[in-house]
Amino acid sequence: MTRIFLTLASVSTLLLLTVFVLGLNIGDPRVLESQPLVSWHLLLALTGLIFATLVHAVVLTYFMGTGRWMEDVSKTYQLDDHWRVECQRLKYRVLPWMCLSLLLLLTTIGFGAAADPAARLGFSGCVGLSASTLHLLVALTTVGGNVLVNVREFHALERNGQFVNEVIAKVREIRIARGLPV
Repeated sequence: MTRIFLTLASVSTLLLLTVFVLGLNIGDPRVLESQPLVSWHLLLALTGLIFATLVHAVVLTYFMGTGRWMEDVSKTYQLDDHWRVECQRLKYRVLPWMCLSLLLLLTTIGFGAAADPAARLGFSGCVGLSASTLHLLVALTTVGGNVLVNVREFHALERNGQFVNEVIAKVREIRIARGLPV
């Protein structure tokens, strides 16, 4: 799972970085020559949001699946419950970080839409910063935060994989002791 996750998280990060760099290169979005760059920025931003969300959803799905598997195997083979409990703790430790990352992604999109001069909202900024500067700062926080969350997810996946391997080894040991096929 960690190899798949690393691939997905890398693609997600590259997409978000590409969107960030495109946004930096837009200049004045009201100028006609900037419109193709604005269009690409918007399209890739939505793609990046969806892909980053997918990565977090895959991690959550993996934890839900392995947690259920761990519960079923523990009951079937009457194993100690500590593996299932630890897997559950890992999931619940990483879940708030996933939610924070998703919130940052949505906030970035929202500030981007508000910073668009063609938007009807007419948001000019706050706390002494322009709308585009606020969008830039939130986007920078989002890219960095998403990378940090991906690192936390990777460590949790790695540890969960170790628990799964320990349970598989214990089940193998039990099956051998009972004379069952392995």
